[in-house]
Amino acid sequence: MTRRLGSGSLVIATHNAGKLKEISALLEPYGLTCLSAGALGLPEPAETGTTFAQNALIKAQAAAEASGLPALADDSGLSVDALGGRPGVYTADWAERQWFEGQPGRDWFMAMGKVEGLLQQVGPDADRSCAFHCTLALAWPDGEYAVYEGTAPGTLTWPPRGELGFGYDPVFVPQGRDRTFAEIDPEEKHAISHRADAFAKLVAEQFG
Repeated sequence: MTRRLGSGSLVIATHNAGKLKEISALLEPYGLTCLSAGALGLPEPAETGTTFAQNALIKAQAAAEASGLPALADDSGLSVDALGGRPGVYTADWAERQWFEGQPGRDWFMAMGKVEGLLQQVGPDADRSCAFHCTLALAWPDGEYAVYEGTAPGTLTWPPRGELGFGYDPVFVPQGRDRTFAEIDPEEKHAISHRADAFAKLVAEQFG
């Protein structure tokens, strides 16, 4: 049987404020106090894996070992059918690191433009089917871990639409909807996102 989380503190192994907010909201009903790796001053480990699961585990295990607390990490990305599944595990790398108002960040508009540019090269009839993927890795300081995977299928649109969300959300229209992830309320997105799919599996096993 998979080890279960108790109540108390859980390190969210991210320096991304948007991701921390989403994950904290999903975990709030279960009595966990979420702390970010960034707030604890933990370094970001090199993501040297070739799969979402490998990269999520690298981050979760590093945070658990450094903090002495259970840690949860996600590795998520966009796969585009017409681009052979790219950008995939390199989704964040396509958003080159920039500095905004003195703070490190990534240029997501550049990343969205790169995806669109490649689709334009494929041609006007390029398949715009895609999916967001999320792998959650839960790690304990003693080395035990569990992995949960989720998916949200959809299509890409252009130009970007909406001011909510983060990352590639302004160009992603989830299956069965006509608005992008950046145009729908966070509560609605939480119910249908790739992260929500992975979290449903985590919750079923950890708190069910």
